Amino acid sequence: MIPLLHDFDDETVLIFGGGRVGARKARRFDREAHVVVVSPSFADADFGGAELVREAPDPDDVPDWLDRTDPALAVAATDDGALNERIETEARERGALVNRTDEHGERDPGSVVVPATVRDDPVVAAVATGGASPALSRLLRQRIENEIADAGAMAELTGEIRTELQADGVDPDLRREAVRAVVRSDAVWKALDSGKPNPRQVAADVISDVTGETA
Repeated sequence: MIPLLHDFDDETVLIFGGGRVGARKARRFDREAHVVVVSPSFADADFGGAELVREAPDPDDVPDWLDRTDPALAVAATDDGALNERIETEARERGALVNRTDEHGERDPGSVVVPATVRDDPVVAAVATGGASPALSRLLRQRIENEIADAGAMAELTGEIRTELQADGVDPDLRREAVRAVVRSDAVWKALDSGKPNPRQVAADVISDVTGETA
């Protein structure tokens, strides 16, 4: 499997299953998509801002739900294997992505595995085991979370610096070297973590060492 990022803004994610797994999926996608969860009952869990529809669909009801919602992603999170199979088949026929929570290990071509994710916007780091070991994914996510503290602030800072150097006509190779120096600078990371001294000024000092120009 090859990891990809998918933008779900203005898209619909249709989840069949109102258990804790369905709730976890709903919270994950609710940050971008319009999420609809269909289930005869719902766990005492946080479904985010998802639209909860209390119905008990059988396999023959699946095509109608897909036609009505036109999802970018269909999640089969029920405990009914036949229903999950119908969800997967019908969604694929409509060109939608499919995530089945009752399958582990090997996946059919086109299957979606939702990875454990760490965010420090705009930085996103994800880890997956192909569905083989969610417990390992969670452990690695916790470790990564500690490693990328302040990564979002660094991304924003270096993005601004790169744009400014480009506008100033700095040679591309020198520009890349300067940005790499900022990213690798312990002093800049420390400034981002503490807020003192000014991270921007610390980065400017690092850049001046690379370019030979005073910021």
